[in-house]
Amino acid sequence: MRDAISLLTTFGRRGGQITARACLWFPVVGLALGAALGGCWWIADQLWPAPVAAAIVVLADLAFTGMLHIDGLADSADGLLPHADRPRRLQIMRTPDVGAFGVAVVAVALVLSTTSLAVQPVSVLLLAALWMTARAIVAVVPASMTYARDSGIASPLMDGASRWPIVAVPIALLLAIVGSGVAGAAAVAIAAASAVGVLSLSQRRLGGFTGDVLGAVIVVTETVGLVVAAARW
Repeated sequence: MRDAISLLTTFGRRGGQITARACLWFPVVGLALGAALGGCWWIADQLWPAPVAAAIVVLADLAFTGMLHIDGLADSADGLLPHADRPRRLQIMRTPDVGAFGVAVVAVALVLSTTSLAVQPVSVLLLAALWMTARAIVAVVPASMTYARDSGIASPLMDGASRWPIVAVPIALLLAIVGSGVAGAAAVAIAAASAVGVLSLSQRRLGGFTGDVLGAVIVVTETVGLVVAAARW
């Protein structure tokens, strides 16, 4: 679990090992992280107007994760969205520069997350459920897809990868229902579907997944879930 914490957050010891065993703990880390952010949301909502409280939660998420996932979203957008062949896409995703696609997609994700939090009631369980869902899906990707590169940061995940973490998604669904009712259930279900959509796009254009794609899946899942939960149910 220590490796999972150090891989997914800025807490714990640095330099955690990227292993399939660590993936088993991803949903638990997601649950804890979402609950912590939910607590930040509740406290901030007591002290500031809703838009400010929402911005604080988004800022806290970036701080808690070290902006790792948002960086993956930017690189994935630059690689998956433009017209290019597979080798060029992989090359683009490996460069440290951020292009127009990456900037635009990250901006949209941050704006949607902030505004969605600002217009709905505080729900610790909703954030816990969405953050748990995102990391449960990411944890099973190595057992379900091929790695798009010959070698890379996510290569060790392929050895002994398991599909067991997916059982956390029904648990997350129940938490969301308790926390936000129908809106919570729809948020988890549609967020999970959006994660599958990102992975399907990666499969078509890269022939598999990369570490950046996993980060993109996490951010897209969380953002879509918040947007759905904020709808006028």
